[in-house]
Amino acid sequence: MAQYPIPKFHFQVEWGGAKIGFTEVSGLDVSTDVIEYREGSSPEYHKIKMPGMQKFSNITMKRGTFKGDNDFYKWYNTIALNTIERRNLIISLLNENHEPVVVWKIKNAFPVKVQSTDLKADGNEVAIETIEIAHEGLTIQNEA
Repeated sequence: MAQYPIPKFHFQVEWGGAKIGFTEVSGLDVSTDVIEYREGSSPEYHKIKMPGMQKFSNITMKRGTFKGDNDFYKWYNTIALNTIERRNLIISLLNENHEPVVVWKIKNAFPVKVQSTDLKADGNEVAIETIEIAHEGLTIQNEA
């Protein structure tokens, strides 16, 4: 039997125990800075390289706008001077049996931008709202 890559269109997002449907999630990446170092007595005439601090991109999530569903805005409105409600998120890519195949765990997330839908008189699309979150850590697990 041939093996195929996993499609990216079947996924779920969990925050605060609730599973929320989104149309798009982006920014699931982590990178590591490089530290260069060389001591004067080194027999090599170049610097050595070692891993440094990690950096995480902001995550952007988009979903349809529903009447009476204000969770994005309620969360955003918890921002006050130096305080915010932080949440851990779990984003799961699912297989055909709705089981996680790849899981991204996001630590201490908080919203930095909420964007309402654009409006267009001759548009034929669903109203989409966007939330951008910052966070303090991302781990990726490839489930067996």
